[in-house]
Amino acid sequence: MIIDEIELTNYRSYTYCRISFDRKMNVILGENGSGKTNLVEAIHYLSLGRSFRTSDDARLIKNNEKEARIKATVSGVGLKKTLEIILTPQGKRVLLNFKPIHRLSELSSVVNVLVFEPRDVLMFDDAPRVRRQFLDITLSKLHPHYLTHITLYEKILKERNELLKQPTVDRQHLAILTEQLVEASFPLMEARSSYLTQINRVLSKVVGLIKGEKFNVDLQYVPYVSLQGDYPRQARLLYEKALEQDVKRKTTTLGIHREDFVVVYDDQAIASFGSQGENRIVALGLKLSPYFLIEEKEKKPIIVLDDVLSELDDQTQHRLLLFLEKLEQVFLTTTHYPNNQHTQFDIQNHIITRRPHHGR
Repeated sequence: MIIDEIELTNYRSYTYCRISFDRKMNVILGENGSGKTNLVEAIHYLSLGRSFRTSDDARLIKNNEKEARIKATVSGVGLKKTLEIILTPQGKRVLLNFKPIHRLSELSSVVNVLVFEPRDVLMFDDAPRVRRQFLDITLSKLHPHYLTHITLYEKILKERNELLKQPTVDRQHLAILTEQLVEASFPLMEARSSYLTQINRVLSKVVGLIKGEKFNVDLQYVPYVSLQGDYPRQARLLYEKALEQDVKRKTTTLGIHREDFVVVYDDQAIASFGSQGENRIVALGLKLSPYFLIEEKEKKPIIVLDDVLSELDDQTQHRLLLFLEKLEQVFLTTTHYPNNQHTQFDIQNHIITRRPHHGR
């Protein structure tokens, strides 16, 4: 899939802009604060119906305006589609070929975007919630049924936590909700385990190509209960042991909502023993790896890399750019770009100008 054109109206810092993009590399150039990230944020928004920077859609609407619009023309599998998202303080409307769609999960089948942003370099040092979010978002895009299951799980979890907060806990009702949590967890755990196994097949190669040397790295899933043996029985036993603690703390203290995965290099967790540079390149490789799990060319994700070059040395930058040239469509923001080999867009004072493309 390729974004041919995007049109922004009253989105963030843009009053209006309309830009045509190319396949392969699209380099977005500008000083910090010029609007580079706002542009790629809008591209990513088309994929999920939410920002990677804020959970408050109202912040995406330009000051003193009533609504914002993101409109895009997308090519894929021989077809062109028009996708439009209208944002208001009261909510959003999504139109596909000018007809409303009601489930945001449908967006990723039209536009799938993988994004790497500066804070992702801290992924392995950050709280487990960040790594779970990576898993849940990526899996929801790949498998719409995963989104259905995780939504159900979160609904049951919310109800269980609300029950635990009551002055007197109805133990019978709690037991029913616990059983529902156990049942809802299993397909999600299987999906997470399988997905990390798939990522492990490509991650070391991706990292090695960017790093310029062999680099064996392994993702290890840390489930709340073993998937081996009698899963339902083991899970129920754990919930029974945690029952009084849950009642005391008024929250569900274990479950898939507290799971994690660790990244291991040379038999050690890279978060604790890897250098800052190694953590950065492995995090980048992890965010890029899902691209290679999709075999059909027309369904390959669009890649957004926000300010990724600034912390890389010249040789690593060169290897990364060679790597990115092989992908279907890439958006790269930077304050400085040393050559004219790719399609480039200058942003100054939130105005975008396309440079002539000289090629290689």
